[in-house]
Amino acid sequence: MLYMRIAMKNLARIVGLVMLGTAVAGAQPTSAPPATVTTSTNAVGPKIQFATPVCDFGRVRSGEPIKYTFVFTNIGDRLLILNSVQPQCGCTTAGEWTKQVEPGNTGSIPIQVNTYGYNGPVIKQVTVTCNVTNQPTLFLQLKGTLYKPIDITPPMAVIGIPPDSESGSVLVTITNNTEEPLMLSSPESNNRLFSAQLATNTPGKGFELRISVAPPLPTGSVQAQISLRTGWTNPAVLTVPVVVSVQPAVMVIPSYVTLPAGPLGAALTNSVAIENRSTNALRLSDATVNVPGVEAQIREMRPGMSFTAMLAFPQGFQVPPGQQVELSVKSSNPKYPVLKVPVMQLPRPAMALPRVVPVMPVKASPQATVRPPPPLPPVPRLPVSH
Repeated sequence: MLYMRIAMKNLARIVGLVMLGTAVAGAQPTSAPPATVTTSTNAVGPKIQFATPVCDFGRVRSGEPIKYTFVFTNIGDRLLILNSVQPQCGCTTAGEWTKQVEPGNTGSIPIQVNTYGYNGPVIKQVTVTCNVTNQPTLFLQLKGTLYKPIDITPPMAVIGIPPDSESGSVLVTITNNTEEPLMLSSPESNNRLFSAQLATNTPGKGFELRISVAPPLPTGSVQAQISLRTGWTNPAVLTVPVVVSVQPAVMVIPSYVTLPAGPLGAALTNSVAIENRSTNALRLSDATVNVPGVEAQIREMRPGMSFTAMLAFPQGFQVPPGQQVELSVKSSNPKYPVLKVPVMQLPRPAMALPRVVPVMPVKASPQATVRPPPPLPPVPRLPVSH
């Protein structure tokens, strides 16, 4: 027995040493990792590199499209995928760009910018997203200066006519920004109220256009267009929009009186401001309303310049159906001999009818059994004493 126990211990010791040697023989030194680990650690993946991320297109005539193609290369060792190409605004568009690029190959992103209406320095940006781990978003840029071949200042001519004036004019400058000399024809107007005269400051380069309006002046604002032929093909004709605004000599604020729905439950006083914009003093008189029962009175707040018309409506007042009610005031201004202010009354809201809920008849179920009520218990009789 003793011999057998010693033999078993020795055998176990030998087996343990063998297993330990096997484990040590299978281990690798930390300084020399397996080839698979080395390959994974040094892997680059997809990498994108642009020939230039910025396009400086210099000085370009406004209206001419800017076209540029950005070229890029996949300098990595995996497939490069471009997910999206997004310009920053609607005037910039991207063409059909290269979606996937193998390692070592190149791709392109065509970009076009619509420059119509632009003038001066311009910067447009394009955002590119791809599958590069450490650089998933890139920005491309197009920059430069756009110039209009012809500058018109101001682009819209506005003529403001004061209340006491009978005419007005505005000066517009025309500048040629190209090397080609500019020749302009005599200006033409599409509205007979407007006239224009052209003067040359620098032959072929600079001009002045005087636009005028003469009586009879319109009421409010009127628009027109002045045209000049250039002799070029682009542009062949210059157009200058013009608007004249005649300021009224007398203003009524508000322009109409609004009353609540009638008949009025209580007497009501309303007011209207009348302002004199002219340099001449204004006199107002004879304020009346063309329906009985309404009183009108003029109060002078600033002599000759500012007035208040007071209107007193009695209880129960209601605008007669089909009649135009208005305040009339006589004025010393010859252009406005009578000032008229309409009086309008809100309609009375319609009364809502009560909602009728229909009652649905109750039908007995064909399967239901109607049982009669149980009989009442008999009433006990009390003994009758004799």
